[in-house]
Amino acid sequence: MATIGARLMRVVAGEIEIRVPFRPDLTQQHRFLHAGVVTSALDSACGYAALSLMPEGVEVLTVEFKTNFLAPARGEALIARGRVVRAGRTITVCQAEASMLADGAETPVATMLATIMTAPDRPDVAG
Repeated sequence: MATIGARLMRVVAGEIEIRVPFRPDLTQQHRFLHAGVVTSALDSACGYAALSLMPEGVEVLTVEFKTNFLAPARGEALIARGRVVRAGRTITVCQAEASMLADGAETPVATMLATIMTAPDRPDVAG
């Protein structure tokens, strides 16, 4: 997430907010924030929301997600907010919403529903 300049802005049990500043190098041909950037922020918001409810010694992996794009992503910053819908022992379902901040107002640009899997911490696969 460092590559796209994403920063964790809010961390509460089961809820996460990530902010990504708008940069021309993150846009597609029409100068909107690229869908891959939006999806990455939403996926991370879901993953961190799930992880915030997990016990020590476990990690999370995305099993699947569905993203719907609602509007072109243009403005000053992308705000991705993820929350846990249902936390299970093995599978956690999360929802995330992305909006673009422009002139103090937020415009919804995408929504995601994700399935996150609990995985044991694996030191041999550490990043």
